[in-house]
Amino acid sequence: MINALLRLSLQNRWLVLAAAGALVVFGSYRAANAKVDVFPDLTAPRVTIVTEATGMAAEEVETLVTFPLETAVNGTAGLRRVRSASAPGISLVWAEFDWDTSDSVARQRITERLQTLGDALPPEVEAPTLAPPSSVMGEVLFLAVTSDHLSEMELRRLVDVDLRRRLLAVRGVSQVIAQGGEVRQYQVLLDPQRMEAYGFTIEDVVHALEGGSQNAPGGWVVAQEQESVVRVLGRSHGTDDLGGLVVATRDSVPIRLAQIAEVRVGAAPRRGTGSYNGEPAIVLRVAKQPGADTLAVTAEVDRALDELEPSLAARGVVVHRDTFRQANFIERAVNNLVEVLRDGAILVIVLLFLFLWSWRPTIISGVAIPLSLLAAVLVLEALGLTLDTMTLGGLAIAVGELVDDAIVDVENVSRRLREREEMPESARPTVVATVLAASTEVRSSIVSATAILGLVFLPLLFLTGLEGRLLRPLGIAFLVAIGASLLVAVTVTPVLCSYMLPKSVAKGEPPVIRWLVRGYRPVLRVLLARPWSAVSLALFVAFAGAAGLMGFGRSFLPSFNEGSLTIGCSTLPGTSLSQSDELGAMAERALLRDPAVVSTARRTGRAERDEHVMGVESTEIEVSLREDGRSREERFADIRALLSAVPGLSFEIGQPISHRIDHMISGQRSALAIKVVGDHLPELRRYAREVNDVIASTPGLVDLRVEQSVDVPQLVVRIDPDAAASYGLSAGHAAEDVSTALWGTVPMRVYEDSTTTDVVVRFPDDVREDLETVRSMRVPTPSGALVPVRAFASVQRDAGPNFIMREDVRRRIMVSANVAGADLRSVYEEVRRRVTEQVDLPDTVHVTYSGQFESEESATMRLLLLGLFAILGIALVVGATIGGVRRTLIVLINLPLSLAGGVIGVYVAGGVLSVATTIGFITLFGIATRNGILLATRAGDLEVSGVPRAEAVEQSATERLAPILMTAVTAALGLLPLSLALGEPGSEIQAPMALVILFGLITSTALNMLVVPPLLARWGGSTRGRTTMAPPAME
Repeated sequence: MINALLRLSLQNRWLVLAAAGALVVFGSYRAANAKVDVFPDLTAPRVTIVTEATGMAAEEVETLVTFPLETAVNGTAGLRRVRSASAPGISLVWAEFDWDTSDSVARQRITERLQTLGDALPPEVEAPTLAPPSSVMGEVLFLAVTSDHLSEMELRRLVDVDLRRRLLAVRGVSQVIAQGGEVRQYQVLLDPQRMEAYGFTIEDVVHALEGGSQNAPGGWVVAQEQESVVRVLGRSHGTDDLGGLVVATRDSVPIRLAQIAEVRVGAAPRRGTGSYNGEPAIVLRVAKQPGADTLAVTAEVDRALDELEPSLAARGVVVHRDTFRQANFIERAVNNLVEVLRDGAILVIVLLFLFLWSWRPTIISGVAIPLSLLAAVLVLEALGLTLDTMTLGGLAIAVGELVDDAIVDVENVSRRLREREEMPESARPTVVATVLAASTEVRSSIVSATAILGLVFLPLLFLTGLEGRLLRPLGIAFLVAIGASLLVAVTVTPVLCSYMLPKSVAKGEPPVIRWLVRGYRPVLRVLLARPWSAVSLALFVAFAGAAGLMGFGRSFLPSFNEGSLTIGCSTLPGTSLSQSDELGAMAERALLRDPAVVSTARRTGRAERDEHVMGVESTEIEVSLREDGRSREERFADIRALLSAVPGLSFEIGQPISHRIDHMISGQRSALAIKVVGDHLPELRRYAREVNDVIASTPGLVDLRVEQSVDVPQLVVRIDPDAAASYGLSAGHAAEDVSTALWGTVPMRVYEDSTTTDVVVRFPDDVREDLETVRSMRVPTPSGALVPVRAFASVQRDAGPNFIMREDVRRRIMVSANVAGADLRSVYEEVRRRVTEQVDLPDTVHVTYSGQFESEESATMRLLLLGLFAILGIALVVGATIGGVRRTLIVLINLPLSLAGGVIGVYVAGGVLSVATTIGFITLFGIATRNGILLATRAGDLEVSGVPRAEAVEQSATERLAPILMTAVTAALGLLPLSLALGEPGSEIQAPMALVILFGLITSTALNMLVVPPLLARWGGSTRGRTTMAPPAME
């Protein structure tokens, strides 16, 4: 088929060039408009079930809400894991599905399972809802809103009505969560004495509000052939209207609400605050829809903010955009990789010119780079993949390989055209026939070499889980680009050779190639005469590489350089919101003293619409950074030192995307999570603290903390049914009255400012001052008398958990930590050893471990297994190409020879074996094998034509020196910019991979030219049965 494609291309040369031109135009247009993101979609299919249970304690939420929900969800097809959190007033259940389950299918399955609940949930609990779909990188930006002119309540109303609604209307935005400020509400503060005087109960007031403010339909009227809609308006607006509502009549006199209650505008009880640079603010978290373009969504949000800015500025409102913006990381990462691609291509072109010493063959070889890259972009788009750091990284790794096939073809065509010029004119074949013969001569080497490269990247396509989502696009991009380069080499390259090379062949061998051959030939002859020296050299290098490989640490992914931080802080559970807010402000002020910190945006507690369980003791700070010359590790150490000075605060430092990946893996935003699992919370807390103490001194472990699951103070009002009945109250009604008096109920809403405002009925704030005021609080009864709560209920202090976390229907408490100055695998193994040896767990408790090491372990094992199959495939391709077991084994000696250089690359990259470096080694084996194939196939062809083996090997080595060095050095130079970008945003995964390949290429290429020829000459075996491939004749 390749021969037919070669012949067809040379028969239709102008058509081939026109197709190449069309590819350049169309590919450039699509590349300029391609969707760009930071990573492929790494989100595991997950559905979040949110259930509000206002007034319930954590234990009640777990028993009455979370457990029935877990029971309903378990057994769903494709369900992988169920996690839950029960906190006062809210239940969250996370249902995680297999990676091959689509989000829409997962949501549909959960919706169907929730319909089976029936009456399993208490009537006072709101119906479970599904949180909006989002992704692990769904939080695209944070905004902070401040004002010097508006009150906190006025600012919050402006944010909710004007800003939040406008942002939700932006295409691609999934959710906008506001935190901070004061939420406006109408408060009806009942006066128990006045209610007693008129004989009212709480239910009387609630019913009056429920039915006393509403509009009603009036139909329409027709007059003089004109139809008019009738509007019957009865809704209340403002405190005056509410105060004027009639509760009931006494002696034909209406008793209005204002006569028995104070009606005012007030702030809803706060469970969270927001801050910007240490000053009060409203923080907005903007999340995108799954699959939405982060850059496009961010640009649309900016456009919406620009439209609102004049009106906001007129009211003294400022929207700060210098907090976390995922788009900044994407732009830096993509720009860095584009520069890497550009610089790599330039270096390759310059090197080609130095080797070929003519602009014509340089252009012919270099054309393969843009054509292959643009073809790859079109295929990636057709496959639904974005241009992200993975796909661009795959193209960057491939850029040095894209010219290899073209180089081999151009070099062989140039040599055959020079030989053609030395023939008598009458015996010369046509230029096209010469080009076809030369291209066919190297066809098997080109195809085999490309097939080998395809084989080494195929394992990436079989990765599953997170590692598959992350690395599969990189493999696809590389394979597509390499496949495109082969197509270019057998179509465009021969056509360009036929037009451009005949005019440049008279110059003879390029000077660089002549110098290389002149220096190489004496060394080669010495080694050919002493083959055992070559064997000794090969063994030494192989053993040195294997020994060096044993001393490295292991990790899943290298650390990212995102340019921002996410810092989680917490103080003792039970701490008030005001105290926690003050500690958070102290942490912000400490952070702002660091010269790298640009801004901070803090959220303490939980927002009203948030689906995260965060008590008021918890704080999360988004920190935007600038480069200041310090390394990432130095900056983190300095920030830890600053935060350590804040009293009573524990913290963990991470980066937004990295920690969200950690959270998706383990349920905790840390690199290592140790889960203490059982049924009894006191027991779990005790063993969690013991685990914490045992591992605290582990080298490399930082940000160690135990999940703050503790008993917090509670005030328990326990209704006595018999006592309540004596006052005409059922236990349920008595509980509702006490709840309304203390916390309040919302019987209606007022429509104003294009939104709704809750109307809350409750007693004044002073009834909640302490235990005695609650006991003495008097509640109206059906008889009209006021009865103190102590008359029908016991009121006492107690303690209960602040929240309860569950995983796979069992309670758990987590000990979390990050790793600094060591590799994750070694730290995990040391932690596990200490826990196993020093913590004596009962049968009712067990410990599990989660973190990136899980993905590293599964990915490494799968890659090693698939890598072995790839090496077997390489051996089969080599054997089919060159024939003979001996020669195949000699060519495969390049694999251990390349290992030593790869080990040096790992050391330069940080001395840690990760999935990235493992892929680098597998890739390196394929590239290294290509060089041996080029040398061995030519030697075999010469032997078949009658040349003695030693002479054939020497001639093959000198003839193939130029193409082997060109392909190896161009591949190395193509990887050089990516290797130099180590630690830069966007190249964190690809740079270690590139370093392994780069250093491995240096050793394998040098040793290939020094070790393989002596081995072929001494132990190459017979070429009996091998035939050379005759070129197809041109018609």
